[in-house]
Amino acid sequence: MALTDNTRGALLMALAMASFTINDAFTKSVTPYINTGQILFVRGIITCVLVYFIARHMGALRPIKTLLRPIIVLRCLCEVSASILYLKTLAMMGFANVSAIMQSLPLAVTLGAALFLNEKVGWRRWTAILVGFIGVLIILRPGPDGFTFGALLVVGAVFVTAGRDLLTRRMYTDIPSLTVTMTTSFVNTMFGAALIAPFGGWQPMDGYVWSHLFASAVLVVIGYQAVILSMRNGDIAFVAPFRYTSMIWAFSIGYFVFGESLNSWILLGTAIIVASGLYTFYRESRRRQPPIAKTSTRIQ
Repeated sequence: MALTDNTRGALLMALAMASFTINDAFTKSVTPYINTGQILFVRGIITCVLVYFIARHMGALRPIKTLLRPIIVLRCLCEVSASILYLKTLAMMGFANVSAIMQSLPLAVTLGAALFLNEKVGWRRWTAILVGFIGVLIILRPGPDGFTFGALLVVGAVFVTAGRDLLTRRMYTDIPSLTVTMTTSFVNTMFGAALIAPFGGWQPMDGYVWSHLFASAVLVVIGYQAVILSMRNGDIAFVAPFRYTSMIWAFSIGYFVFGESLNSWILLGTAIIVASGLYTFYRESRRRQPPIAKTSTRIQ
């Protein structure tokens, strides 16, 4: 039986979320052995090589001078900052906790679009954003002394990643997605190299570390391409909610691989974040729906 575009898009989104989450697990597994800069550098080299050959095959290479434009440069800086914050957080907090908090990203993007892109956000979506961030607080549960350093890092990662996504919305139409991915990977690699010494110096790597970083890089490439194909195949309003399938992987990996306990607080906080995100997607799809379609829906 032939798949519809939306079904194909949903399956690709689920594949992307599985790839990204398992990639995070591989990355977290090597944090006790090498520092954040070394992870960015080694994984970045592998990613750059893979993306280069894919981009060359698909004719997506562009001259360097066309990439030195403000939005591309700012997006790369946001990507690097988000990567550093996220990797540091993975080394300090539970895997499932970090993954759950990162699910608030669509809410942060909606907030940023309202504040910086003058996008109209009604009171329902504002409420969903507020409720979603309450879910984040439930997971973090700041004590009398306030947020821990790891909590501040993961919240920072959410908002810097949201800035990256907002810049992606303004990306130049003549720059292919693969070119942006390759440029970002290259910048990540260069920053990683620069941070190796400040973060503790180069550490020797055995087969365990090399294999995990290689698997991580491959999964990142698969995830990026699956997301792009997902958005091109299906309607965003239908496909986007499938990003929350990542929590199935995150909870499973956290419990079975890293031995983390899933207490009631993380489950409650995650449920609130996911429900708020789904409602935001729903309101977004309603807002984009043509007036005639809205009318016909009400009549039916």
